[in-house]
Amino acid sequence: MTKPIEVSASILAADFSNLEKDIKRCEDAGVARFHIDCMDGHFVPNLTIGPVIVEAIRKHTKLPLETHLMIEHPGDYIESYAKAGADIIQIQVECYGQRRASSLKWNQWPKEIDQVDIAALRADLKKIRSFGKKAFVVINPGTALCEEVLNDCDGVLIMSVNPGFAGQKFMPEALPKLKRLNEIFKGDIAIDGGVNAQTALLAVSAGAHVLITASYLFGANSLTDVVKSLKDLA
Repeated sequence: MTKPIEVSASILAADFSNLEKDIKRCEDAGVARFHIDCMDGHFVPNLTIGPVIVEAIRKHTKLPLETHLMIEHPGDYIESYAKAGADIIQIQVECYGQRRASSLKWNQWPKEIDQVDIAALRADLKKIRSFGKKAFVVINPGTALCEEVLNDCDGVLIMSVNPGFAGQKFMPEALPKLKRLNEIFKGDIAIDGGVNAQTALLAVSAGAHVLITASYLFGANSLTDVVKSLKDLA
């Protein structure tokens, strides 16, 4: 059976001067969850949201909050985000193992990896679940699918852009990973990066059912129309 489409509103593109209002607009439009990009300026070339903001957002919605930890040493921050109110904690596989030579220095992006430290990644996925939260792995465009940990997580987020900024163009190399996941994985299959009417159709056809959207959603005249059109792709 095809899973229903869930739209996740990426608040990176929201109006932070009136975030409560945008949260309410998203709820009224029918989004299923909120996606929160947590960046440290080291794993990605941007600095965004910490646990304090997650805690503030938690006060204004009962919808699930998913925190995408684009930070070095994510295991050190799992407890903080869990206690702040995150329901889903997403960690990057590129934080586990030896980075490629092209991304070893702090100012070399995107971060990519050839060999994942499976034991370390599993330990942090277990840590997320120990707080009663759902555990996701996140995979950058240049990193291969990490199939060894699929039994240890509740979902997989495939990046269709190199993480760090909203408004980037969708990278089609994400599609084979979605197709493979659709064959072997029963958990959530999410896509993030450049999601719009055209690319969402490609992603859904390949196997994604959680569509994370930022600029396409918040830049629309009608959030309700965008959410409905994405859900109808199922």
